Amino acid sequence: MTNKTPITVARGDGIGPEIMDATLNILDAAGAALKIEEIEIGKAVFDRGFKSGIEDSSWDSLRRTRVFLKSPITTPQGGGFKSLNVTVRKQLGLFANVRPCVSYAPYVDTHHPNMDVVIVRENEEDLYGGIEYRHTQDAVESVKIITRPGCERIVRYAFEYARTNGRKKVTCMAKDNIMKMADGLFRRVFDEIGEEYPEIEKTYMIIDIGSAKVAVQPHQFDVIVTENLYGDIISDIAAEITGSVGLGGSSNIGSDFGMFEAIHGSAPDIAGKGIANPSGLLLGSIMMLTHIGQNNVAERVHNAWLKTIEDGIHTGDIFRLGRSIEKVGTDGFSKAVIERLGATPDKLRPVSYQGSVAGGMKMPPLKARVNQVKDLVGVDIFVNWDCAAGTNGGAALAGIIQPLIVDGLTLESIDNRGTKVWPNGLPETFCTDHWRMRLKGTSTGLSHEQIIAQLNKFCTGKIDFIKVEHLYNFDGKAGYTAAQGE
Repeated sequence: MTNKTPITVARGDGIGPEIMDATLNILDAAGAALKIEEIEIGKAVFDRGFKSGIEDSSWDSLRRTRVFLKSPITTPQGGGFKSLNVTVRKQLGLFANVRPCVSYAPYVDTHHPNMDVVIVRENEEDLYGGIEYRHTQDAVESVKIITRPGCERIVRYAFEYARTNGRKKVTCMAKDNIMKMADGLFRRVFDEIGEEYPEIEKTYMIIDIGSAKVAVQPHQFDVIVTENLYGDIISDIAAEITGSVGLGGSSNIGSDFGMFEAIHGSAPDIAGKGIANPSGLLLGSIMMLTHIGQNNVAERVHNAWLKTIEDGIHTGDIFRLGRSIEKVGTDGFSKAVIERLGATPDKLRPVSYQGSVAGGMKMPPLKARVNQVKDLVGVDIFVNWDCAAGTNGGAALAGIIQPLIVDGLTLESIDNRGTKVWPNGLPETFCTDHWRMRLKGTSTGLSHEQIIAQLNKFCTGKIDFIKVEHLYNFDGKAGYTAAQGE
């Protein structure tokens, strides 16, 4: 193979440089045709004052190669620093995070020897938008944004992945019994898209019981598709119960870009000791090789890795007396894999990548949006107000607010942190200083000018309003939820 594929490589922090060296040594020995451009990311870049952990010049390399092999990094604690992983995923449109979670019994300890689950996680939306505010002395807010195009892309990807890879079932996990609009949208899109794949079994689980089932009965699952935060949690659960989170690799895929990495962190406590397991990054690099069309090399490396595990050549994290044959460090493990290039495992199932398509799967276009009639019908106005001790806060606040309501609006309810406290609130409800006034239009055709007039009236009444949310109906159906207790 003479034509080398350009890729961008970052060695990262902690154990990152060690496991990257081991991975690249194996890829080179296996005949991978790679033209490597190195960039620096992570702690050193954060320390130079770049809050995102990556310099502008590094984006040039990423745009050029469109393939990123990345070691884990350390994100500084404290305000102002953004996760580089999230930044790269969102900036480059890497909407799908794919994490295969496979057990390697009896060579790696696990209670689930038949586990072979793929987690397909939405990568750009949800709470990982990082949109947060402090509203009052007591209350902060984190905004969860879910969009229909975002749901459609990740759900479609999960079904296409299942079809391409011979998977038989796709399970959607969300929490639509509580977040009826956001998670409800995710589930509705799953149901709609799923109809186009009649040959694939489709199931749905609430995320809490679904996570429990993943932990104790992972053989029930094949492909799981879920939102960003849920996917982050259950993919770590799934990887750990295979035997070690250190064996987990992942890909982050966009329409024309791929980032490949281990799912574990930078493990600074063992950095420089030469004992880190490079398997997670190596398995991520195998996913990269199939992405760039070097399937034969991917197959050669993966089977050599399986043979190494099968032969009992183990790093300390998975070494067990009586089962492992030799305990090795990072370098020793990589050399053992290199020695087995060209071999296949005898008992673990060999892999084949002959059907993989370079560049990933080709996704169909998004469905055309059906526009709905959008009517402004009310407004939620959030206020910061300290309730006097021993008073019925909802009733007291209503007494202050009602004289300030302008013509064309009426005060419908007051809630505290989403729980109704007026009218007919319960004295047992615990309240803080964060309140929401729900005002509805008294006739059709509520205007923004009326809402501005209401805010001005609150200003004259010294009401400390901190946030405004407009209430819309779409084709006559409410585009907002009721408070708990309504």
